[in-house]
Amino acid sequence: QVQLVESGGGLVQPGGSLRLSCAASGFTFRNYAMSWYRQAPGKERDMVAVIASFGGYTNYADSVKGRFTISRDNTKNLVYLQMNSLKPEDAAVYYCYSRLPTDLGPRDFWGQGTQVTVSS
Repeated sequence: QVQLVESGGGLVQPGGSLRLSCAASGFTFRNYAMSWYRQAPGKERDMVAVIASFGGYTNYADSVKGRFTISRDNTKNLVYLQMNSLKPEDAAVYYCYSRLPTDLGPRDFWGQGTQVTVSS
């Protein structure tokens, strides 16, 4: 079955960096776009970054452009989110996401999330 497992979250000071990882299994990873979303308490879950199946296309939320970088390793079934110059407003639970075909049609798949806290 499809599994998305995030890791790499934690506590970081403003201006610091973290790298999140998402390990994917249960599907042909290299064929599908992957995304990172985040959700802060009391707010909606928002897209942070997306990367195409072979990495040739990426897109970012305006709030993270120039600070975050999404990448993937199709040999290891991993997608990464490098987060630099972190701000308190980046604090959230970060989720790995992909929309994949199933016997019942396309379905959204989410990881369990990893907490990022930005505080001095």
